[in-house]
Amino acid sequence: MLLEIEDIRVHYGKVEALKGISLEVAEGEIVTLIGGNGAGKTTTLKTISGLRKLSAGRIRFDGSDISKMPGHKRVLAGIGQSPEGRGVFPGMTVEDNLLMGAYSRRGNFDKDLAEVYELFERLAQRKTQMGGTMSGGEQQMVAIGRALMAKPKVLLLDEPSMGLAPKLVQQIFSIIEEINRRGTTVLLVEQNAQQALKLAHRAYVLETGKVVKSAPAATLLDDPEVRAAYLGGELPSETAAAEEPGSPDSAAPPSKA
Repeated sequence: MLLEIEDIRVHYGKVEALKGISLEVAEGEIVTLIGGNGAGKTTTLKTISGLRKLSAGRIRFDGSDISKMPGHKRVLAGIGQSPEGRGVFPGMTVEDNLLMGAYSRRGNFDKDLAEVYELFERLAQRKTQMGGTMSGGEQQMVAIGRALMAKPKVLLLDEPSMGLAPKLVQQIFSIIEEINRRGTTVLLVEQNAQQALKLAHRAYVLETGKVVKSAPAATLLDDPEVRAAYLGGELPSETAAAEEPGSPDSAAPPSKA
């Protein structure tokens, strides 16, 4: 198993945001976390990447216990993250933003840039444009491309479709599928539950810091409780569920889920 999360607990002060979450991600999979606002989805990703400290539990990655490993070493180990909010550097060009993702590596990155530009043709056309002048969809492409420049074994994606027009949402999901097809494992947090379940191999449903369901994604698409709670009661073949608005993932801003 590439990534194993065992009974992790995380506190924001006295507030327990994660209450014993366990999950697994096998090499080559797309696994998605779905759940309502405040369920703990973003906190889970931040804990895996080392941005939040464990109160209890264990994280194993590629056979090693990384529970106490600093975040920058987790990047070196092969964990990449594209955060909610994108985090694009507005005063830097698109290409310089991408190169920031390779800051921990050495060597020539021309081949890596070429691979990112192949995935995101629009970025290739605008590589000298300042990041702050890009549209929301373009900034999302920059954020994902920057994470890929670290050559991750697993890519953590936090709300990649949030705030995007439907046409761009479809494009982003197609690119995520292609990234996975090329060999990168993906752990996805996504407010568009129907699209996420259509894309993923397996899924976990989180509620108030706990895993309440886990199953193949196709199974959860047909689950009446999941449809009622996260898909607007619609069948998988019907129109996609409405997007949920962002809200704090826990008591500590600016985390959202």
